[in-house]
Amino acid sequence: MTPRESILELQTRIGKTVLGQEAMIERLLIGLLANGNLLVEGLPGLAKTRAIKMLSKFLDAGLSRIQFTPDLLPSDITGSEIYYTAEGKGEFRFQPGPVFNNLILADEINRAPAKVQAALLEAMEERQVTIAGKTHALPKLFLVMATQNPIEQEGTYPLPEAQLDRFLMHVYVGYPGESAERDIMLLVRGEEAEEPASSTHAAAERIPQEVIFSSRREIHAVQVADAVAQYMVALVEATRYPEKYDADLRKWIQVGASPRGTIGLDKCSRAYAWLKGRDHVRPDDVQAIAHSVLRHRIILSYDAQADGITANKVIDRVVQLVAVA
Repeated sequence: MTPRESILELQTRIGKTVLGQEAMIERLLIGLLANGNLLVEGLPGLAKTRAIKMLSKFLDAGLSRIQFTPDLLPSDITGSEIYYTAEGKGEFRFQPGPVFNNLILADEINRAPAKVQAALLEAMEERQVTIAGKTHALPKLFLVMATQNPIEQEGTYPLPEAQLDRFLMHVYVGYPGESAERDIMLLVRGEEAEEPASSTHAAAERIPQEVIFSSRREIHAVQVADAVAQYMVALVEATRYPEKYDADLRKWIQVGASPRGTIGLDKCSRAYAWLKGRDHVRPDDVQAIAHSVLRHRIILSYDAQADGITANKVIDRVVQLVAVA
C-alpha cells in the first residue's frame, strides 16, 4: 500500500466514526501532512475532540488532552524539574508534561491566561521546551489541535493576533446535515451496545508513523508552477494593499496577512493536491484551502465589524478579484 493509499484509508476510518464533518477531517490530515498546527473553532458537541481521538486510535501516535482553565500553569503543560532523594542523595530530574506527545488536544485554549498560552505556542513554534537551562526536544511527529468556543467569551483570554498567526490553519466547524445527524444518533447507540474491541486487534490496525513521514517527502516533491506560486503571493498581497483592488476591501481590512500566510498557502495547497492524487498544484487547490489559511491572519477594521463583514467574506472578495496569472 502506498503512503497516499494509507492516508486515504486513515481518512475513511475516521470518517466512519466522525460523521458529517468531512471538511474538518480533511483539514486535520492536511495539518498533519504539512507539519503544522490547527486552531479549530466550533460550538460544543461537533466532534472536535472525537476527531483527534480517532486520529490517535487509527494512527500509531500518542494523544494528550489538556483542558485549559484559568488556574492552569505553564509547567502543567511543559513539565518541570522535580527534586528526588535516594540513599541520602538528592537531584533534580525533569518530569515531562503532556506536551511531550505526538498529538496534543488543547481544549478551549482561550480559557487559560497569556503565560499558559505562550508556553504552548512556544512549544509549537520551536518544537522544543527549555526548563532550568536544559532543552528537551518534542517528538518528531507533533501536532497541536487547539479548540475554542465561539459563543462563550465571558472569562476567556482571546489569543492575540500575533499568536494566532502561528497556527497553520483556522478551521470552522459547523452543524452536520440532517441525515448525518440521524446517523450520529445511530452510531452512538450502536457503540453503546458493542463489546470493547481487544487491544491486540486495535493495535494491529494502526497505521505506522513512518507513513506520515513518507507522505511528507512525496508532498515536498509536488510541483508548483511559477504562475501558481505568484498567485499565492498575489492573494496575500491583496490583503496588505487592498486599495489596489477594491474600495470595499480597503474599508474592511485593517491589517493583512503575514509571510506565514504565503508559506501556509504553499504547504497546504501541496498537501491538498497530493491528497487529490495530483503531482502539481492548480489554482483551485489554492482557493480550496485559502479560507482556512488566511482567515485568522487578517485583522478586520471597525467598519467591517460594524457592518457584519466576516473574514470569510473578505477572502471571498480577494479570491474573486485576484486574477490567476
